[in-house]
Amino acid sequence: MDRKDLLGIKDLSKEEILEVLDTAKEMKKILNGEKYSQILKGKTVVTIFFEPSTRTRLSFEMAAKYLGAHYGNIEVATSSVAKGESLIDTIRTVEMMKADVIITRHNMSGAPHLMAKYTNASIINAGDGINEHPTQALLDMMTIREKKKSFEGLKVAIIGDIMHSRVARSNIWGLKKMGAEVRVAGPSTLMPPQIEKMGVKANYNVEEAIKDVDVVMGLRIQLERQKSGLFPSIDEYREYFGINKERMKLAKPDVILMHPGPINRNVEVTSEAANAEYSVIEEQVTNGVAVRMALLKILCERRN
Repeated sequence: MDRKDLLGIKDLSKEEILEVLDTAKEMKKILNGEKYSQILKGKTVVTIFFEPSTRTRLSFEMAAKYLGAHYGNIEVATSSVAKGESLIDTIRTVEMMKADVIITRHNMSGAPHLMAKYTNASIINAGDGINEHPTQALLDMMTIREKKKSFEGLKVAIIGDIMHSRVARSNIWGLKKMGAEVRVAGPSTLMPPQIEKMGVKANYNVEEAIKDVDVVMGLRIQLERQKSGLFPSIDEYREYFGINKERMKLAKPDVILMHPGPINRNVEVTSEAANAEYSVIEEQVTNGVAVRMALLKILCERRN
């Protein structure tokens, strides 16, 4: 992967995705072993999150430390950003402190792309608006590859708020490139217009979407959207689109259940389904660290 930044899955080739997944497999050996390496000795990694995050920010911090890098985090609420400093000035300042990799999450789509233009440091997009969340898609693909060995011909159903989900968009781009068939399902008010132009099959019936698939991926229902009247009630969403053990029986016998977290239990996924033997939700969390270790290694080696 001969690029300075990781800004989105849409930009990556199949070969670049495979390089990340192969490297993540090696990184997982470190993660499952001594959890310590000198691969990034002398490198500096900084996170700047303009939106709340637990899993993503912490997994990047742990990934950097497991590989021996220096790590810093900017708390936006107490930083110069809160005093009115521009995004570009913030990035330039961090670069002048000799950061090699800057990981950012922003509520505006395209913000990481703008940042990348004004710094020589590598930018990793940890989620931008409703555009993309590339590292989540990569860890999802790593998990699917571990369980299914190959992507070619797999049927994947993504269920939930497709409209506002950067996770869904990144997974659609990635899984389609790897040869999988992708279906999406959710309330019509949470489905983007012309979504099928992305090469997916749109369903408004969750049973139809799940029937005979290899992978079911639930999405977090952003409860703040409910206040906007985009769906009538939590109870109605659960009844018509919630993933439960009965609906999972419609999928293939060896189906796996995924979710990017955090889960609104008994809303988008029942606790019974989330805790079932086919659930790989906890494994996704571990693979998230391995994938982020891989990306830090690849980008820092490029800088060398």
